[in-house]
Amino acid sequence: MAKILKKEILAPNIKKFVVLVPEVAQKALPGQFVIVRVCEEGERIPLTIADFDKEKGTITIVFQEVGKTTYHLGTLNEGDEILDFVGPLGKPSEIEKFGTVCCIGGGVGTPEIYPVARALKEIGNYVIVIIGARTKELVIMENEMRKVADEVYITTDDGSYGMKGLVTDALKKLLVENKKIDRVIAVGPVIMMKAVSELTKNYNIKTIVSLNPMMLDGTGMCGICRVEIGGETKFACVDGPEFDGHLVNYDLLMARLRTYLEEEKISLKLFKEKMGLE
Repeated sequence: MAKILKKEILAPNIKKFVVLVPEVAQKALPGQFVIVRVCEEGERIPLTIADFDKEKGTITIVFQEVGKTTYHLGTLNEGDEILDFVGPLGKPSEIEKFGTVCCIGGGVGTPEIYPVARALKEIGNYVIVIIGARTKELVIMENEMRKVADEVYITTDDGSYGMKGLVTDALKKLLVENKKIDRVIAVGPVIMMKAVSELTKNYNIKTIVSLNPMMLDGTGMCGICRVEIGGETKFACVDGPEFDGHLVNYDLLMARLRTYLEEEKISLKLFKEKMGLE
C-alpha cells in the first residue's frame, strides 16, 4: 500500500500525487519509473518518477487521465492508498558532465524530465529546457524548471503562451542561431520524440528519448514492452526506458501503441458509466 500525501491538479485532466513509499524513494534515481495498480481488479501501468525525496520517503508521480486506469487513479484523494506501487524500475538516466544539455518535455513528459534536468544541472551542465503543450492551460512545471535550468523556452501549438509552434521549432531556432548543444534529452509523445530525433540527427547531436510502450510485468519477463532499437529487439522495462533516439523504430512503436485502442475506449466508457462520470 502506498499512501497519497498530496494531490494537486496541474492542468485539465493532469494530476500530481506525492506518495509515501520509503522503500522506493530510497533507491529512486532520475529516469526510472514505477508500476502501479489501483485496486485488486485493476491493471498494472507504468508511470515515470517525476520527483523523489529520500529523507521524507516520498515519490511524486504526474499522470494524464486518458484511459480507464488513469481516470480511476485520478479519483483517489489525499489519505487514500494505492494498492501496488512497485519500483524503482528501469535503468536510470546517464548523468554526466556533457556541457550544454537541452531537455525537452512535451505534455506530461515535462515532469518526467524534471529530475533529469535537475541532476544534470547539479553536476555542472548548462541546462536548456524546452516545454511544449497544446495550449497555455496545459503548460506544467514551468516554475520548477526555471529553478533548475539556465534557459527555459515555452511553446504552444496555438500560440496562447510562449512561442507559437512545436518544441522542434524552438530547438531549430537555437541550432540555427549556432547555439552549441552537446546533448538533447526528449520525453513526451512518440511523434514529438521522433521529430526531435530527426532534427538532431541532421546536426549530429546525441539524443536520448524515454519510450512509453505497452508494459505489464516491468521486469523483462513478459516481453510486451519490446521495442526495436537499431534493428534489435529491446525491452523498455529493463534495457530502457531511455534509448538512443536516432536508433528507435518510431513507426513500429506507434503501431503497437494503437493495438488496443478500441478496447481501451470501451473500458473507459464502462468505467465512467459505473462511476457516474457520464
